[in-house]
Amino acid sequence: MVSADDVRAALAEVQDPELPVGIVDLGLVRSVAVDGATVTVGITFTSLACPCTDVLREDVQARLRRLDGVAQVEVEEVFEAWSRDDLTEEGRLALLALGVT
Repeated sequence: MVSADDVRAALAEVQDPELPVGIVDLGLVRSVAVDGATVTVGITFTSLACPCTDVLREDVQARLRRLDGVAQVEVEEVFEAWSRDDLTEEGRLALLALGVT
């Protein structure tokens, strides 16, 4: 059976469609739950008007379906305001390298 840590490690490989920065480092992943072969991921977006919500959802589902033991992936939108405080140190450095301050 897949663990929440396995799921988070896989999610770290998923990049934001608009920036070459992982969604974990951006602080978009709010929750991970594993129930047997079903994984549920709660994500937020940097903006409510984010044009890439469908792309991001599909990327998350595609990556997690490649994990052994995962049969179903549910992505739930979490309506929590995103802020720069949600960035990991790696995310902050990646954005700085891109000129985003």
